[in-house]
Amino acid sequence: MSDDLVIREDRGAVTHLTLNLPGKLNALSDGMIAAVTAQFADLMASQTQRVIVLKGAGKAFCAGHDLKEMQAKRAAQDGGAAALRDLFDRCARMMQMIPRLPQPVIAEVHGIATAAGCQLVASCDMAVAAEDCRFGVNGVNIGLFCSTPMVALSRNAPRKQVFEMLVTGEFIPAARAREIGLVNRVVAADALSAETGALAETIAGKLGSAVRIGKRAFYDQVQLPLDKAYEMTGAVMVENMLDRDTNEGIAAFLEKRAPDWSQD
Repeated sequence: MSDDLVIREDRGAVTHLTLNLPGKLNALSDGMIAAVTAQFADLMASQTQRVIVLKGAGKAFCAGHDLKEMQAKRAAQDGGAAALRDLFDRCARMMQMIPRLPQPVIAEVHGIATAAGCQLVASCDMAVAAEDCRFGVNGVNIGLFCSTPMVALSRNAPRKQVFEMLVTGEFIPAARAREIGLVNRVVAADALSAETGALAETIAGKLGSAVRIGKRAFYDQVQLPLDKAYEMTGAVMVENMLDRDTNEGIAAFLEKRAPDWSQD
C-alpha cells in the first residue's frame, strides 16, 4: 500500500480515489483533507476524466474527523476556536467542491461511514454501498452534535429521518440508507467494486459535454424557485442542443446508427 493519503488511479476515463489511512479508519485529518482537496482541484480542470469513484482503504470508508487532532487544536492558547474553525472551514470547502466538479462523483462505501464520513457520502453525487455497511452521525454520543455533517445529510434525506440519526447517534444499515435516499444501490460486499465500476463506466460512456452541462444545471436549479428553475434550465437546454456532438447524437438516433462524437 502506498504511503500517499489519497491514492489515485485513472482507469480510462474513470478516476478512482482511495482514502488511504486505514489505521485510523480513513479519518479526515488535516493531511487527508488537504490531499483530497488537491486531487479535486486537479480533476476540476481535467478534460479527460469523466467520472470519479471515491472509496476507502482497509475495513471502513471513513470514520469522520480525527478526534485526537481536534482535541489538540482545542488545547491551543486561544482556547482552540480559531484552529477548530479553520478545520471545519477547510472541510466544508472540500465537501462543496464535489457538486462543482464537472465529473459525477460516486462514493463506494463499505464498513462504516460515520460523522464527517457520512457527510462525505451525502456530498457525493451518487453512492453504492455494501449490504453490511452502516451509516451514522454519532457525535451526540460523545457530546459533539454533528452540525456540519447535517448540512449535506438534510439535503439528501428526509428531515425527520436525518434528525433522528443526529439526536440518537444510532447507526442505520445500508438497506435503510437506501430507503431514505442516502445511497443509490446496495449490493453484496464482494460485488461492491464491480457494481460501482459498472455504474461509473456507464456514465463515462455518455457524451461528456452533456454530463458536465447537466451536473452543473442540476445543482444550480435545485436552489431556485420553480419558475426560475425552468427559466434557467431552458437556457441550459438551448446550450446543450447547440453543441455539435449533441446534434450528431440526435441525428444518429434518428438514423439508427452509432454517433460519431468528436470528443474523447
